[in-house]
Amino acid sequence: MSATSDIGRLSPRRAELASFAHAYAVALRIRACTGRMQLILCTGDPVQPYRVVAHGAEQAGTVLALVA
Repeated sequence: MSATSDIGRLSPRRAELASFAHAYAVALRIRACTGRMQLILCTGDPVQPYRVVAHGAEQAGTVLALVA
């Protein structure tokens, strides 16, 4: 099965956790705790569409937001 057909079987909670809004909230929390800028990346993976990484870390994806 493809990842696209698998995403339809995921729970509503999983969809909420995989949202941009959740990634942004996580980035804000990490920024507050560490003091380091965070990037939100678009991964192209339907199971994990967004990833939060520290600014300056190795990036695999398109940068959507910088949380400074």
